[in-house]
Amino acid sequence: MSPDAYAVILVNSTSHAVRIEKLLAQRGIACKMIPVPRSISSDCGACVRIRARESEAARQVIKEAAVEIQEIVDV
Repeated sequence: MSPDAYAVILVNSTSHAVRIEKLLAQRGIACKMIPVPRSISSDCGACVRIRARESEAARQVIKEAAVEIQEIVDV
């Protein structure tokens, strides 16, 4: 996996994206809320971009916080 590879966390609402962005930042996981890439569909127009290598760490933080997501997709 390239160190420059990214993944996006797809969510059901913008409020979930905001919450996830805050949770990940508090845990030191670099992230940024962005519009969902056109090549990916989602019910919400926002997603959270992370480094692909941090996907599992992000998934664990999200699970512990009991925040619902659609999926994490490598881009």
